[in-house]
Amino acid sequence: MPKERIWTAQDVFDACAEYMNIEHVMMVKKAYQLAATAHQDQTRVSGEPYIMHPTQVAGILASLRMDPESVSAGFLHDVVEDTGITLGDVRELFGDDVALIVDGVTKLGKIRYKSNKEQLAENHRKLLLAMSKDIRVMIVKLADRLHNMRTLQHLKPEKQRRIANETLEIYAPLADRLGISTIKWELEDVSLRYLNPQQYYRIVHLMNSKRDQRVSYINAAIQEIEGAVADLHLTHQEIYGRPKHIYSVYRKMKDQHKQFDQIYDLLAIRVVVDSVRDCYAVLGAIHSKWKPMPGRFKDYIAMPKANMYQSLHTTVIGPEGKPLEIQIRTFEMHQVAEYGVAAHWAYKEGQTEEVQETSTGDKLNLFKHIIEIQEETDNASEFMDSVKGELFGDHVYAFTPKGDVLELPQGAGPLDMAYIIHTEVGNHTTGAKINGKIVPLDTEIKTGDIVDILTSTNSAGPSRDWLNLVRTRRARHKIKQYFRQNDREANIETGQDTLEAQLADAGFDPNVIMTKENLQKVAEQQHFLQIDDLFAAIGFGDVPTGGVLNRLTADVRHAAEEEQKRQEEHELLEEHQTITNDDANANKPSEGVLIEGVDNLLIRLSHCCTPVPGDQILGYITKGRGVSVHREDCPNVKKAVENGERIVDVNWANAAGDGENYAADFEVQGYNRNGLINDVLRTINNTTKKLNSINAKVDHNRIVTISISIGVRNAEILQRILANIKNVPDVYVVNRAYH
Repeated sequence: MPKERIWTAQDVFDACAEYMNIEHVMMVKKAYQLAATAHQDQTRVSGEPYIMHPTQVAGILASLRMDPESVSAGFLHDVVEDTGITLGDVRELFGDDVALIVDGVTKLGKIRYKSNKEQLAENHRKLLLAMSKDIRVMIVKLADRLHNMRTLQHLKPEKQRRIANETLEIYAPLADRLGISTIKWELEDVSLRYLNPQQYYRIVHLMNSKRDQRVSYINAAIQEIEGAVADLHLTHQEIYGRPKHIYSVYRKMKDQHKQFDQIYDLLAIRVVVDSVRDCYAVLGAIHSKWKPMPGRFKDYIAMPKANMYQSLHTTVIGPEGKPLEIQIRTFEMHQVAEYGVAAHWAYKEGQTEEVQETSTGDKLNLFKHIIEIQEETDNASEFMDSVKGELFGDHVYAFTPKGDVLELPQGAGPLDMAYIIHTEVGNHTTGAKINGKIVPLDTEIKTGDIVDILTSTNSAGPSRDWLNLVRTRRARHKIKQYFRQNDREANIETGQDTLEAQLADAGFDPNVIMTKENLQKVAEQQHFLQIDDLFAAIGFGDVPTGGVLNRLTADVRHAAEEEQKRQEEHELLEEHQTITNDDANANKPSEGVLIEGVDNLLIRLSHCCTPVPGDQILGYITKGRGVSVHREDCPNVKKAVENGERIVDVNWANAAGDGENYAADFEVQGYNRNGLINDVLRTINNTTKKLNSINAKVDHNRIVTISISIGVRNAEILQRILANIKNVPDVYVVNRAYH
């Protein structure tokens, strides 16, 4: 799939016409026409017409050769959320499938939640549950997220980081789980660019520095492989180098604590052939040519990954004695490796829905796991934590004695496997054998292990210690559920006693605070129907007592804080009535700043954000020191601004400055090459000769942070200096400083 392609609507129609019949192409055109009409007066943050976004999403889906319902949903995925078009309209015009996909992708915009995090978790849960009904929901959503990531530069930095983090936690793992590597790699690389730009650009710089040398090495190795497989007389083969993705290099450096020059597989070789027999024949020829490295061979053909990925992986001691990674697969396996489940949902005229479902149904247990997790928790945040931990993390594959393969999160033990098999198997577990040997229940299962769970009907049931032995949320939930049912009365009594004791320790009267109305209100806030349910959860340890205590005492504490705030404000006003400027010229603006209607207060420029004439500013009343002037975006007064506390309007006497130099602090980050600091200083000296201070420090990744203080007359000159520094080679970030 080509990256960064800009699709027009006609491009999408032409791409669809290459593999769809006329009737289906007309359906896609009809979807575009409705979307174009619905979005006609809307624009994106970048200023471009909004219809550009759904057109790019539809183009990505067409490049995956998705069915007409999916491409149509790509055009229509935002109409229900952002326009007057209803889901009923979509169903009437395009049928149930398109309506289901659009509904699954649509955010829960009309429901109010207590926090952005909770709403985000609900959106993700709705999306995943919709995906369990129709996989095309997620494929359309991944195309939507991919284009949003490609245009992330138009958003504010804080939102860029939030979206990039969400992409790395949810959408890239989903693309990986569904086997769509073409989307997965791009999502990961772009996310890293916004989350850790220093490391991203450093790796890009290092990869480019010796690229020609690596390419030359790979080309020589390809020629030797071609010679080694010549005797096999393969009818059709492709051999080429595969560059490692930036995020993959970053993860290897971080997880394995390696420096860049310790990573040898920046380029690997891929061999694509016609049949499985040819794959193993090529493997034999390569191992005859070069010695394989022990423990580095993986047969994903005999045992495919959960996302249907199949290939042979081997690492050999290649030319010049360097490790060389080689992947061998068939052309059909390559399609699945690149497009995953999308390859099975790709449009094939005349193929029924049942056939498409069968092609993926047995191979993707993802849906079953999602439904199970949903049944085990009503809390959206817990649901998403379980999905991220158990479905998107690393996995191992173990066998039952009957030869069935079970997928487990990495680090799982026999108890986790027992509860995956069945709750009663878990509750009656007495021991376990791995590969024929009795092992402790906290033994970590490895890929390929044969695990035999030993049970007894006379078992006393789970032990509370098991909660420290299990890795999966399912097992932990089932163990807790067992003890909740068996010890409910004792838990209620323990919970009530604990809450009363902690209230008394905090200086509150439990009889005043623990009224029935107050307890019922907090129980409902914590998603419990009855007060006893809340006590039982506290006694069992499911709910921290501190959180319940804070909710119970919120009104009392708020009233006390308001009274204290009023007292402090009263003291400040009294004090500032006596603060005057005793200079000879009391009416002269202090520091070039005016306070409207007031001329007898001390004024000083804050050192934490170093405002200069032309900056947007505000005044903060400080106790005993007059008014401190801050930039409006200074984080040190953010809370005061939100609450409207101690803030006064101030203005520059002259936004262009009064001829004096004002201190301005900023930070520069970049790759610590020779001469970088000199280039930055030279750029500063071209505009101002007033350099107050400079300090630089270098981290272990050779990223240098330069803290600089200069004197400038106004913000316009400062912005010109910062813009010039951004153009210095190997400078990544230039920002005003906050102390």
